[in-house]
Amino acid sequence: MDEFASDTDSDYTSYWRDWFISSRGNEYFCEIDEDYLTDRFNLTGLNTEVQYYQYALDLVTDVFDMEVDDDMREQIEKAARHLYGLVHARYIVTTRGLAKMMEKYKQGVFGKCPRVICESQHLLPMGQHDVPNCSNVKLYCAKCEDIYNPKSSRHNSIDGAYFGTSFHNILFQVYPALMPQKTQRRYEPRIYGFRVHASAALMRWQEERREEMKERLRGRGMETTFEREDDGDESVESEEEEGEQEQEGIDDMFEGQMQAVQ
Repeated sequence: MDEFASDTDSDYTSYWRDWFISSRGNEYFCEIDEDYLTDRFNLTGLNTEVQYYQYALDLVTDVFDMEVDDDMREQIEKAARHLYGLVHARYIVTTRGLAKMMEKYKQGVFGKCPRVICESQHLLPMGQHDVPNCSNVKLYCAKCEDIYNPKSSRHNSIDGAYFGTSFHNILFQVYPALMPQKTQRRYEPRIYGFRVHASAALMRWQEERREEMKERLRGRGMETTFEREDDGDESVESEEEEGEQEQEGIDDMFEGQMQAVQ
């Protein structure tokens, strides 16, 4: 029995990173190269952030061979997971790390945007803070530029600092071809086919502000990254005029009914 336990510990220690990456709930992580992990420069400052730092590093780099009791082993294991996450946040903004995360993004490993108008746009993990234990990981959609909670409770418990606040923006800077075109389409609330007047007015105001912003960007020679929907502006304006006429007709109808009642 002791011999079996010893062999199990040995195998477990020798393949810690493989075990960690393949564990359920860790799909968002990519494997960090051993050369990166063994370069002390890349680990600067982490010794004050992680308890049992040296033991945790030995475990992550597959050189831990110390006999410890179960309680101590559990604490070192927890420290190793935390250390890996902190190093991961630094690694994924390197050339190799970005390439690995880009492949996961293209495969849709991080999920798809729940917003219907985004048409299943792939998401990217991100943190709202670079300091650990502040908030859990969120998922960023580059099409609607909004963030969402992961669907799985296993993913929802991952610390957002393990991905950082800059990774998703850096990835699109390095791989601009992956940046989706932003859409101007919005959901329009309607009642029996007629647009709700207050919401329609708000949407017109938002569209006017968006057009002003686009003109300022064009004036500075910057891309707006919005879909080319200008060709349909005239039809949209005519629809708005029709909607206003319909709304006025409905208002007149209600006024007439109120006068009849009185």
